[in-house]
Amino acid sequence: MEEPNCKTKYPLLLIHGAGFRDLKIPVYWGRIPRVLKDHGAELFFGEQDCWASTETNAHALCARIDAVLAETGAQKINLIAHSKGGLEARMAASSLGYGGKIASITTVGTPHRGSKTFSIFLRAPRVFFSIAAFAVNNWIRLVGDKKPDFQRVCEEFSTAHMERFNAENPDVPGVFYQSVAGVMTHPFSDINLSTANAVLNRIEGPNDGLVSVASAEWGERCLVIRGNTRRGISHLDEIDFRRTALSKKTGEQVRDVTAFYVSLVDDLRSRGF
Repeated sequence: MEEPNCKTKYPLLLIHGAGFRDLKIPVYWGRIPRVLKDHGAELFFGEQDCWASTETNAHALCARIDAVLAETGAQKINLIAHSKGGLEARMAASSLGYGGKIASITTVGTPHRGSKTFSIFLRAPRVFFSIAAFAVNNWIRLVGDKKPDFQRVCEEFSTAHMERFNAENPDVPGVFYQSVAGVMTHPFSDINLSTANAVLNRIEGPNDGLVSVASAEWGERCLVIRGNTRRGISHLDEIDFRRTALSKKTGEQVRDVTAFYVSLVDDLRSRGF
């Protein structure tokens, strides 16, 4: 069998989600960047804020895209975005007019249709979110965020907001859109997200502990990934949070998320991107 090749026509830009930044230690994407580079990928990072609004970060991504294209001399770029980063990638391509510079957008665990569960939580008195926002915004500035807006980010995860967002940010003709959705087999698949997974299962159905499959589906195709054991794949597993293979067992399902990303990028290459 031919060895997977990640040397795509256009460079890759990995875009992180909310709550984290592109720091060298710890690396948001775990072992994934190293493995992709070992297979020939030309790789860069989004470097946007972790708690800024979708619009603020989308503008930052546009500047980052320009910088990468100038550095590499490439005409376009491939975006692979996790969680909220996928919304920022879509906004950059659509309403900010960067679709002509983007070959493909692959979103992983992105809440394209918002969260019914989070919409329920947002009914709580705004004072609770205001207190949390004050604490988070002040703390996150210490690690480099320039325009944190925790409360607005929370509100952007509602189904009502995402309905408006999708209407305002239609897919750009000529850009290849695809999505990836993870599924936790049971709440104990990831102890960090066990409670959230159990709640989402009752309200929204199969999910990765934060985003349901129904919300994550977007584009020309959606890949629903599951682990090849009873453990499943969580929102954190999607970015190699544990820095280790999911299991020793081989089979049709995902054993090691790094291998999944290699196959994902190899497929982009085979499509001419």
